[in-house]
Amino acid sequence: MELSLGEMLMIALAIVVLFGPDKLPQIARDLGQGVRKMRGAVEDVKTEILKETDNPVAEIKREIDKVKKAAQDYNPMADLPKDYAVPAEPKVNLADDDSHDGPVSR
Repeated sequence: MELSLGEMLMIALAIVVLFGPDKLPQIARDLGQGVRKMRGAVEDVKTEILKETDNPVAEIKREIDKVKKAAQDYNPMADLPKDYAVPAEPKVNLADDDSHDGPVSR
């Protein structure tokens, strides 16, 4: 919203007529204090928003690091009983096995 010089003069004249020249300094002071308070409030809100948006990202990164560390430390064989051995598949010599036809060509 842009105000031209003429519009600002009309507003100033209206303020002087409505409140009188005696109250003009007090109105300007109060207006300045209000603007400063608004700027401070906006900065506080910005700071809070930045804190809140930064925390979840850092928390997610920490959780990802925990999962990575747990995955590196996990040994699925550690849960098996000590006397449990994984059976090895018997090796078949295909040269001795007559049931094996080998590759089929057509």
